[in-house]
Amino acid sequence: MSSPEKSERFRPRPLPGYPRKSRMNRMTFLRTHAAEMISCDFFIVPTVKHQVLFVFLILAHDRRRVLHFHATPNPSAQWTAQQMVEAFPYVDPPRFLLRDRDHIYGPAFHQRVTALGIEQILTAPRSPWQNPYVERLIGSIRRECLDHVIVMNERHLKKVLRSYFSYYHGWRTHQALDMDAPDRRAVHPAGEVIEIPEVGGLHHHYERRAA
Repeated sequence: MSSPEKSERFRPRPLPGYPRKSRMNRMTFLRTHAAEMISCDFFIVPTVKHQVLFVFLILAHDRRRVLHFHATPNPSAQWTAQQMVEAFPYVDPPRFLLRDRDHIYGPAFHQRVTALGIEQILTAPRSPWQNPYVERLIGSIRRECLDHVIVMNERHLKKVLRSYFSYYHGWRTHQALDMDAPDRRAVHPAGEVIEIPEVGGLHHHYERRAA
């Protein structure tokens, strides 16, 4: 979902400390502020009955953790704004939110995010490369999970995604994390290597069974 907004109220400001219109400087900004930045985006999933479901994701940049997700057939600005509140019920929100210019992020969303004390960083129109971490995550979800599953309904989709995110956080390695998982993996003692299925057998992880 990447249609440009018409309202001047959502015109992006220059990145703090960096000149406008610089792709390299934007990536430098993302790396420098990874510990205090999140990004969000939507992607769509068709069901076996041809219903279209919209999945909303919030991703933390530092450890590539999925902080929150939800799915609905009828997203609205109010619904999307509420997801931001549900993502941070007991902890302080991060400093920056990176997002695109879709109309779904309307006044209700803008007001709620501002009330949380989060500064919004907008991508340029039709420039998904400016929101690389969440775009890469969506691609991984499709290639590693949803492309191999027939989604029955909203409840089934949420169950599948919860299973995938459990594997993603605990076992899926990332080059940016020095081949670690978002949730740091413990060092296993010596012993027999066993294979454990994940995501209904789509993936596996390997552990050492204590002797």
